[in-house]
Amino acid sequence: MLNFTKINILLIYLIFFFISIFSALNFQNKNNAIIDKKVNLGLDLQGGSYLLLEIDSSSLIEEKIQSKVIPIKKLLKENNLEYSNFKIENNKLKFSINNPEKFELLFFSKKDNFVNPYIDNYRSFELDFRKLDNSNIEVLFSKYGLLTINNSALKQSIEIVRRRIDDVGTKEPTILQRGEKRILVELPGLKDPGRIKTLLGKTAQLNFRLVSDNSEFGVDDLISENGEKLKISKRIVMSGENLIDAQPSVQNQQNEPTVSFTLDRLGAQKFGRATTDNVGKRLAIVLDGQIISAPNINEPITSGNGMISGNFTFQEATDLALLLRSGALPTPLNIVEERTVGPDLGEDSIKAGIISLIVGFILVIFFMFLKYKIFGLIANIALIANLLMLVGILTILEATLTLPGIAGIILTVGMAVDANVLIFERIKEELKTEKSIIHAFDTGYSKAKITVLDANITTLIAAIILFAFGSGPVKGFAITLGIGIITTLFTAYFLARHLTSIIVLRKKTQEVKI
Repeated sequence: MLNFTKINILLIYLIFFFISIFSALNFQNKNNAIIDKKVNLGLDLQGGSYLLLEIDSSSLIEEKIQSKVIPIKKLLKENNLEYSNFKIENNKLKFSINNPEKFELLFFSKKDNFVNPYIDNYRSFELDFRKLDNSNIEVLFSKYGLLTINNSALKQSIEIVRRRIDDVGTKEPTILQRGEKRILVELPGLKDPGRIKTLLGKTAQLNFRLVSDNSEFGVDDLISENGEKLKISKRIVMSGENLIDAQPSVQNQQNEPTVSFTLDRLGAQKFGRATTDNVGKRLAIVLDGQIISAPNINEPITSGNGMISGNFTFQEATDLALLLRSGALPTPLNIVEERTVGPDLGEDSIKAGIISLIVGFILVIFFMFLKYKIFGLIANIALIANLLMLVGILTILEATLTLPGIAGIILTVGMAVDANVLIFERIKEELKTEKSIIHAFDTGYSKAKITVLDANITTLIAAIILFAFGSGPVKGFAITLGIGIITTLFTAYFLARHLTSIIVLRKKTQEVKI
């Protein structure tokens, strides 16, 4: 255990120095950064913004119940059932049946429990059919159906929120699900969340519709960007789902900020057909029910590329492009709670954490040196190396450090000392019976290895479980603790053991005290 080849020694110190160098990157000047990597401070350390968002699925439920009208009418026709008065009220579909006895016989397996034949068996209870009286029926989503809609909308919203925040360039945001309808967003270092709130407050439902008073498809009265009242056809020529990319740009002649967009193959076909058939007419670009531009169609646009103009500032054009790239939110998001953590709290937290780490570190170093003399000094060197490697790995991963993360680092100090204490105490026992100092140290390291591995591996498993099933602060604690255990095993059984072997091999004929 005390014999090291030159290659082993070279690898040990190369690994140590390579990882430790990254810990120094946290102290470099940001403007002259050689490698742009550092440990990021969490919301509780550097301050920032905290937003709790909630999806409003009422409009989505209405849209989904509307989509059931045609399948239900088809179902009734297939079973020769006469119906009338189809209407939607309060997210419920209502209609009348002219032959209720047949309806009852065919579709109700038991009272107020409808099995939907047109939906596969795994989703057979998405809808509830209820009798209001003998001939009037109402259709609404069951609890399972509502839960399915909410879960789908929430997961899609989280993904789109993440895309929008990442595009803004916010460093290390935390975006998590909270309950059935809520999303937690933590933005460390962001003191003014105004722009983020604006971006998240827009669903970004984009569609292209013709300016027309033709009532065949229905007409909406909307106000254009210059205050002009326009009649807009409800028929959607193309939606934002067909956009592949959108980027802010500036027109050369007027120097006006615009948004250039690229369509997929289907979108290019739709857009080309619509502009070819309606040359000379105006095409309204509607975002979240508001007209942002209504240009004239001067010629067919078949290339799949287009441009949106609307008296934007460059920032507005950039944000609009971001919204279009990230996709439309399935439902509006409401801000339920908003907090801004001031920098003073962050500074106080950092000072408290650093002071506790320094105090614990000094006490441990003093105890180890007093208890084990020269070998205690080796343990202290290994402890310092352990912390340097831990910070280095966190820097490589660009991890976010929180107060629980600092707690994990402090616990690592204790675990690192514990490993060396176990080894040294085992060596003490061997020195009492062994005549050879080298053999005593070699046996001590060998026999202590199983105990040290057992203690650290069980803690590592606990850290992995915390990371897998925990969230937020718990994950931060698990990351620093898990990395700390790995660096502890490396420094104790490679670095400290090599330094110990140097001393023991030099004093192999002398008495060694621990």
